[in-house]
Amino acid sequence: MPPKLLINLILALLAASVTAAAAARRHPSPASSAAAGGEPVYLWPLPKNFTSGSLTLLVDPDLELDAQGPGGAAAAVAEAFERYRSLIFAPWAHAARNASGGYDVGKLTVVVASADEKLELGVDESYTIYVAAAHGVNSIVGGATIEANTIYGAIRGLETFSQLCVFNYDTKNVEVRHAPWYIEDEPRFAFRGLLLDTSRHFLPVDVIKQVIDSMSFSKLNVLHWHIIDEQSFPLEVPSYPNLWKGSYSKLERYTVEDARDIVRCSLISRLKLPDSKAMLGKEVSMSWLKLTCLAMQNHGERDIQSSGLLLSVENHMRKIFPFGLFHLGGDEVYTGCWNATPHVKQWLHERNMTTKDAYKYFVLKAQEIAINLKWIPVNWEETFNSFKENLNPLTVVHNWLGPGVCPKVVEKGFRCIMSNQGVWYLDHLDVPWEDFYTSEPLAGISNTAQQKLVLGGEVCMWGETADTSDVQQTIWPRAAAAAAYVESVGGHICPRPGNNRLGSVTLFQMPAESPWNRCSSSHKLLCSASPNQSWFMLHSVNRELQSKDRHRRGICLHTPSTVPTKMVSCQF
Repeated sequence: MPPKLLINLILALLAASVTAAAAARRHPSPASSAAAGGEPVYLWPLPKNFTSGSLTLLVDPDLELDAQGPGGAAAAVAEAFERYRSLIFAPWAHAARNASGGYDVGKLTVVVASADEKLELGVDESYTIYVAAAHGVNSIVGGATIEANTIYGAIRGLETFSQLCVFNYDTKNVEVRHAPWYIEDEPRFAFRGLLLDTSRHFLPVDVIKQVIDSMSFSKLNVLHWHIIDEQSFPLEVPSYPNLWKGSYSKLERYTVEDARDIVRCSLISRLKLPDSKAMLGKEVSMSWLKLTCLAMQNHGERDIQSSGLLLSVENHMRKIFPFGLFHLGGDEVYTGCWNATPHVKQWLHERNMTTKDAYKYFVLKAQEIAINLKWIPVNWEETFNSFKENLNPLTVVHNWLGPGVCPKVVEKGFRCIMSNQGVWYLDHLDVPWEDFYTSEPLAGISNTAQQKLVLGGEVCMWGETADTSDVQQTIWPRAAAAAAYVESVGGHICPRPGNNRLGSVTLFQMPAESPWNRCSSSHKLLCSASPNQSWFMLHSVNRELQSKDRHRRGICLHTPSTVPTKMVSCQF
């Protein structure tokens, strides 16, 4: 047998043995610190604070909503309740209802303190959940209550409540295990984003909606829709109808109605996203910078002066995307074509400007237009690196080139978003989930006031190598790892002394199969390809803990001998 073939055979046998071992541990034992009995409960991201117990409660398939408070009557709350109820219960659940009743949770009370439905960056997404047996010692009327200051916090609470509800295949009941539960939760950062690129590979509207739907399961709240780039221009701009002739084909375009439908999806049907959700990213302005030669041939020097095309497009985009942030791009700009275009070269010569000057002029003009339209401008870090002293003070600088950028940005008083390509680019398939999980947007920033200037982070799904067939599988589960990394303690990640049981702490696991028993629709896309991927994930970290200095490397995690009353924040 040839040596190469023998090696391949050995590797195949090893892979088979690993798969068999994974199957044998498909349902890892609950942590010794957890309540006795029952299957593990997967909460992802792990709530900021919680307590749990040792009871198992039955949830009525006819679960009722009791909406209270000034904001409880909002249509968004009722719509979200119906959506999550359909996720929790199978279509036949009502028919299989116990004739004798005996359900512990028959009503979900949702109390919302404010009727204000305004969406803005930093909107309150906090919530509190109580789940206990109705009429029990620590009873909550009807069995479960969600309290929130806003409807957005209530919707986040509904997501967590749905994760507590687990289908029992033996009894065909939906259960809440390890009750009673008390959960207090709020996100660590206001901006928790996912960039989706539809310029390199066109994605149908339904696929974009699936991505938005799946984002809610990890409580991501910003969809950065990168519509346009030099490869294609698929978006309709009615005032310039020739632009979308730059699409791959007539069938690979987004009408104005498509864009509005996606905005409605992100705002109403799925996420109730705060502020810039469906944020039109560098898809317009960066494309003007990259497509300048083409645009100038069509529209003349108005482009470089930003008095025609850019103004018209930004006005048009404002009508579709009514959000607070507008991403103006400005990265990887090729300016050589300006000197190759006679009338533009003449325009620069008359003003004694270099192409570098023109680049700055264009970006600042785009910012001026955006601010006049009541947008907050976002620019990639090249603009900060090139002419930070000229950027508008409102500018949000978006990091991508590497680490160490946000400390420089906030030191100058600008706000920052972290997307370090070495750890948070989903198209970089060689980046392991551990790097997504442990990346810290506040790294290198010790000043409390400067830390507040970091809005959060964004994982990026660039589309050069991903299309409809694999985009969701490429996004998940690593995007969920970024959404739930462990908050650092004392400026670095540190394990508790003596903690070597990370592999058995089930509450910290990535969902091993059907996350919260949802393997239908887009929930399938969060399911691990390996039947026990979470076990391998945790044990790989555990091995790393054992092999390195515990005070320099690891995961901060409480593993007391009793049910944990508080665990470190896992939200981002």
